[in-house]
Amino acid sequence: MMKILLTTLLMMCIGLLLCLGCQKAKEKDVAVNTTTIQYEQSMDIFPNPERGFIHNLIVYSEGSGLSTSTLASLKGQSVSMILRFYYLEKFKDKILSDTELSLIQSDMNKLRDAGVKCVLRFAYTDDMAGTDAPLTIIEQHLDQLKPIFEENSDVIAFFQAGFIGAWGEWHSSSNGLATAENEKTVLFKILSVLPPVIMVQVRTPGVKQQIFNNALPIESGIAYTSDMRARVGHHNDCFLTGGTDYGTYSNVIADKNYISNEALYVPTGGETCPPEATTPGCSTATAEMKLLKWTYLNLDYYQPTLDVWRNSGCFEDFQRSLGYRLLLVSAKLPNQVVADQDYKLDITLTNRGFAPLYNSKITSLIFKNIVSGTSYSVELPVEIRACKPYGLLAITQNVKTTGIPTGDYELYLKITDSAEKLKNRIEYSVRLANTTTWDETSGMNKLNHQVKITAQ
Repeated sequence: MMKILLTTLLMMCIGLLLCLGCQKAKEKDVAVNTTTIQYEQSMDIFPNPERGFIHNLIVYSEGSGLSTSTLASLKGQSVSMILRFYYLEKFKDKILSDTELSLIQSDMNKLRDAGVKCVLRFAYTDDMAGTDAPLTIIEQHLDQLKPIFEENSDVIAFFQAGFIGAWGEWHSSSNGLATAENEKTVLFKILSVLPPVIMVQVRTPGVKQQIFNNALPIESGIAYTSDMRARVGHHNDCFLTGGTDYGTYSNVIADKNYISNEALYVPTGGETCPPEATTPGCSTATAEMKLLKWTYLNLDYYQPTLDVWRNSGCFEDFQRSLGYRLLLVSAKLPNQVVADQDYKLDITLTNRGFAPLYNSKITSLIFKNIVSGTSYSVELPVEIRACKPYGLLAITQNVKTTGIPTGDYELYLKITDSAEKLKNRIEYSVRLANTTTWDETSGMNKLNHQVKITAQ
């Protein structure tokens, strides 16, 4: 009898424990309702920072500064960046004047006011004579320019090595600077005076390979670091001319593959010039830009080539595809979260542009109260530059809601410049290429989803 009683009690305890376990499992399995959203791609043409067609604005020594009206008109052309090209022809044997330095600083201020960035280049001559400055003068000029670079790193998208020879294209130097040793000296000096966040472009892939004595493209292990190789990209000022692009390539296939791999992490850009044979049509140009991950192209030269694309119907495609073109693919988002609890964010982005982003950005989830309009920003540990062309980027994060009051909120994704001066500027925010998502009054991308934050 005692054995039966003990057995019965034991079975009752086991049953009770199992029941409690079932209850806990049941509570754990009760998921907050979520909504899955599929986003539609937009074919609109619009400007985004640090990419696209650009204008080449040249100024000679102590010349006229940038026109504020010209800069203001750029957004109407979907242009967000210029090449600002300074010729220092008056200073081949002396230091830069205060007037010249003031001109450059004033231009940088105007760019910032207009919501525009620049690719920056300096040279001493615009003809094949290549009458540049001696190495000691170049180094003095770079030392003088260093404070301007530091003060204005936010509006300098990229820097073209320049200084040496005709047009600063590293050939035809009257001072014999177009040698591996001198080119290395100039490039390393440029890298030393520029803030580490600014990448430098050299004129040919062979130049970079020779300077660093390395023919292998950079890889993810050193990308976006202070390693000098990771800061050097490429510009081609005779793009799509056929053959070697007027000496840009020595081994065409190998050099293009090298740039294609490098351009996952460093920028490529430049301009076309008169073709060696036939003018490249749409299919040729598209394939080349896609392969080399072309991020910007000069609108001012070479016009006959640009006109072929306009007349053939692919110019607008290039307006969309030069550089990055990020867009939302889908999202799985909870409809409700308890205050101070984690909100599970699950978003997928893709990139339909030729290139990735190259400069660091801040990505944040924004909770905007539907009643009060008050916004709460939570920065996400996301490397948006990892969204490579034609690839996917998953943003899966547990987002803290600490400090956000209870209420109903609209959700936004905001991608801003990392510079303190620009991070709150709408003109420098990244717009995603989706329909019904861009809020031009705030520079945020609407996720088309509402969430309720409850007390419990």
